[in-house]
Amino acid sequence: METNDVRLDAFKRLLDIMDDLREKCPWDREQTLESIRHLTIEETYELSDAILDNDKSEIAKELGDLMLHLVFYAKIGSETNDFDITSVLNGICEKLIRRHPHIYGDVNAENADAVKRNWEQIKQAESKGKKSVLSGVPNSMPSLVKATRMQEKAAQVGFDWPNKDQVWDKVEEELQEFKEAGKKDKEGEFGDLIFSLVNYARWQDINPDDALEQTNKKFKQRFEAIESHAKSKGITLKEMTLEEMEAVWQKAKN
Repeated sequence: METNDVRLDAFKRLLDIMDDLREKCPWDREQTLESIRHLTIEETYELSDAILDNDKSEIAKELGDLMLHLVFYAKIGSETNDFDITSVLNGICEKLIRRHPHIYGDVNAENADAVKRNWEQIKQAESKGKKSVLSGVPNSMPSLVKATRMQEKAAQVGFDWPNKDQVWDKVEEELQEFKEAGKKDKEGEFGDLIFSLVNYARWQDINPDDALEQTNKKFKQRFEAIESHAKSKGITLKEMTLEEMEAVWQKAKN
């Protein structure tokens, strides 16, 4: 009796639909790698929102949208004979096998940190030392995320503080330097302060981007409560006193 892998059937269906769209749809036929890049970024942020909202059905939907984009890129690549879905999938499979020698080889990795160290060492070996440890961090990545990734990568090759107390000392040092800085140096010192806080967050197993987004969501919810209060009273925000706004804000926190 033949077995039927529904995963492969679903993936083949998407590939077949992509072939149809590329051949028959005027819009899909016009797209290039460059033209859909910004749409992919937008879809990625939509997935991020769904994850932060813990909306499982929306996560599934956004994953589908991203999967479409990946197949789209592979289809375009196949038309120019640069790459195709087969080479893309085989490439990532080979990379995963190479970089997980504790699974597919005889290397021991007792915890997740060891796995990360092995990954970076193998990655450096693959580039034969020609690339920086930080070269895998995209220049266009949002600054807060970029700072986190650079610090993680540097730490994985031993460039790190001995303990979190010294990391916090650095935060306090940068805060003092910011306070004492003249106007022309304030921005740079503020960047140093944020960078040191990002580093301390790493030591506390806190994702600073997630933490800031949670605060953004709280601010939005509480500020919108003030707007709703003003609307219910038939007044504008400018007609409210700061004390009135603060009272509504505190109520929204509960």
